[in-house]
Amino acid sequence: MLNSELLKKYKMAVNTYKLKESISRGSIFSRLEGLLKMEGVFAYGLPLKYLPYVLFMMAVGIFYIGNSHYADKNVRKIDLLKKEVEDLRADYTTLKADYMYASKQSEVAKKVGALGIKESLRPPEKIVISTSEH
Repeated sequence: MLNSELLKKYKMAVNTYKLKESISRGSIFSRLEGLLKMEGVFAYGLPLKYLPYVLFMMAVGIFYIGNSHYADKNVRKIDLLKKEVEDLRADYTTLKADYMYASKQSEVAKKVGALGIKESLRPPEKIVISTSEH
């Protein structure tokens, strides 16, 4: 009695032991089952009235997965084709520059000089045919 009167007088709390509740986490499926509370739905077996909806959702899911795989494959193919186009563009530019250099008058004169053909030093002349002679 003396202790309780002192505790009331000084407004002190009494130390008591609390039992810790064991926290069982369980698996993700047990948590999901607890959240959805589906025990009542499956109490009498599988409800067949939901079967068309479930099958439709499964078909949509499979279509979605297939479509994403198809899109990823196309993206990879496009990347490969872009690299190939860049390589071909670089080859085209190099070949065009080589052709432009080789088709210069001085380069053509050097190449045909080895065949014995010389560059004409006279300018070309215009040939005029009068129509009255015909």
